[in-house]
Amino acid sequence: MATTNDIASDEAFTIERHGDVTVITATPALEKLSFRLEEQAAEMILEPIQKQANPLIVFDLSRVNYFGSMFLALLIRTWKLASAHGGSMAISGVTANTRELLRVTALDIVWPIYDTRNEAVEALSLD
Repeated sequence: MATTNDIASDEAFTIERHGDVTVITATPALEKLSFRLEEQAAEMILEPIQKQANPLIVFDLSRVNYFGSMFLALLIRTWKLASAHGGSMAISGVTANTRELLRVTALDIVWPIYDTRNEAVEALSLD
């Protein structure tokens, strides 16, 4: 049986390229990610973005029902880095719980939120 410490940061996300858009899909393992692995997860996501000009990032949250402050901080770091490099970020596939968390933190007005990953990829590709 897996414990919280058994979840590695590379199990919490998948990263794919769709043309010019990087899609980062959070997996259900994110909900059990150990707090001590925060920086490892951040490096996995942020390192490739640092090398891009005008990075276009979509976070697909359709596979998670909730997340905590660690992931919120990672979303903010990713957005700031993408913005600093002339890019943009969007969120897709939010559940009722994750939408409420984004609303309470007022982050739902910072990032565009799309129902599906395809809608988000298409919207960022057009910008």
